[in-house]
Amino acid sequence: MSAFVTVREYARLTTGAVAPGNLDYAQISESAFDWLCELSAGFNGSGATLLQVEGRRLLKWDSYVGVLETPCGTRLEILPKHHEQGDCVLQSRALLRKLIESALRLKPRAASVTSLELFDAPLSEWVMRQFLDELDLLVKRGVRFDYQRVEEEQRFLRGQLNVVAQMRQPPGRQHHFQIRHDVFFPDRAENRLLKLALEQVAKTTQDAANWRLANELRAMLAEVPASRQVSLDLRAWSRDRLMAHYQAIKPWCELILNQQMPIAVTGQWQGMSLLFPMEKLFESYMERWLRQQLLTGARLTSQAARHSLCIHDQSAMFRLEPDLLLESGRKVWVLDTKWKRLDGSDRQNKYGLSQADFYQLFAYGQKYLGGRGEMALIYPRWAGFERHLAPFEFSPELKLWVLPFDLDAEALLGLDQVDFARCIRQPSLPA
Repeated sequence: MSAFVTVREYARLTTGAVAPGNLDYAQISESAFDWLCELSAGFNGSGATLLQVEGRRLLKWDSYVGVLETPCGTRLEILPKHHEQGDCVLQSRALLRKLIESALRLKPRAASVTSLELFDAPLSEWVMRQFLDELDLLVKRGVRFDYQRVEEEQRFLRGQLNVVAQMRQPPGRQHHFQIRHDVFFPDRAENRLLKLALEQVAKTTQDAANWRLANELRAMLAEVPASRQVSLDLRAWSRDRLMAHYQAIKPWCELILNQQMPIAVTGQWQGMSLLFPMEKLFESYMERWLRQQLLTGARLTSQAARHSLCIHDQSAMFRLEPDLLLESGRKVWVLDTKWKRLDGSDRQNKYGLSQADFYQLFAYGQKYLGGRGEMALIYPRWAGFERHLAPFEFSPELKLWVLPFDLDAEALLGLDQVDFARCIRQPSLPA
C-alpha cells in the first residue's frame, strides 16, 4: 500500500509509531526502511552521505532535498529546513521550486502567479505538471513530422518502383510491385523522448488533473513510439530554428527522464527520484542572483581555479576553488556560500561557524587577494540570524564578513557594510 511522507532535512525516520504532522520525525514502513539502508550504502560507496543509521530502527536524513520513491510505493518528500513560522510545508515547497528552477535554468509555465502559488503539491507532481503544460502547448502548436523512406511490396504503384527488387521477383508474383516512397511520420528523436516521459508521468502521477491531462496527450501522440535509447535520442535533439518551440520543454523532459539530475537514484528500481544537495542548490541560486545584480564593469567567476595551496615537484597541488570570485578593475573579492543555520546570538559556540571554513577562507585570502582585502561567507537568513556579524580580521589588511541572505525578499543583508557593494545593485526591500 502506497504512502506519502513529508519531512525536512536532517529528519529522523523510524518504523515505530510517531505523532503525525512532525516534519523532523516520521514513520515509514519496514520495507521502505530496509531499502533506504541499502540505498545509503550505495551512496556511501560513492563518497556521498544520504542517511546516517542511528540504532537498529532509526535513520537520520542528510542535507539532500527532493522526492524519493521506494519499490513498496512509499513516496518520501524532503523539504529544506528553513521556515519555522506559518505553513512550513507550503513555504518550503515554494522555496525548493524556486531553487531548482534557478539551478537548472528552468522556466515554469503558469497561467498566473496566483495559480502557481495555489498549486500546493509535492515536488514530483509540480515537475510533472510543468512538463504536461509545456507538452500540451507544443501539441497545440504542432508536433514536428519528418519524411522517412519506406521500402515495401504492394499491389499498386506508389512513389518509385524499385527496379532491381522488381526484376528479382519470383515467377507468379509479377503483379506485386516493389516500391519505395516517403511517409510523413512523427517518429523522430524529440517526439520519442517526449512520449517516453509522458508514459512515465501517466504511470507515476497521483494527481487527478495530471493523470487526466497525461492520458489526453497520450491519445494525441498514440502514433509516436516511445524512446528505447534515451542517451542517443538526447544527443540527436535538434536545435535548428524549425525546432525552436521544442526548446522550452527539453529541460522538463530531461528532469523526468533523470538525465539532468545533480543526484539521481540508480539501480533496478525506476521510481520517481529527484534528489538535490541543498548546498549546491543554494550556491547555484546565489551565483545566479549575483549575476543579475552586477553593475557594469563587474565580473563574477564561479569555481575559479587560478591558484593552488602549494607546489610539489613543479606541479600544483590542492587546488583552491572559491565558490564565487568577484572582480571590478583590479579589485578582487572572494565570496563563499554555506547552507547552514547560524545562531547570531550564540557567541560562546562561535555562532555555529566552522573552523575548517575559516582555514579555507584564510588560504583563499592569501592566494587570491595577496593577504589584503575583503571576503564574505554568505548563509541563509532565518529567525536566529537576521543581521550580519561583526567582521572577522585575519590581519589588519584581511577581513572576512559573515552575511545573511534573505531567500524570501531576495536580498543580501549587510551589503552596505562591505566594500564590494560598489559592484552589486541591491534590490529594495519590501516595507
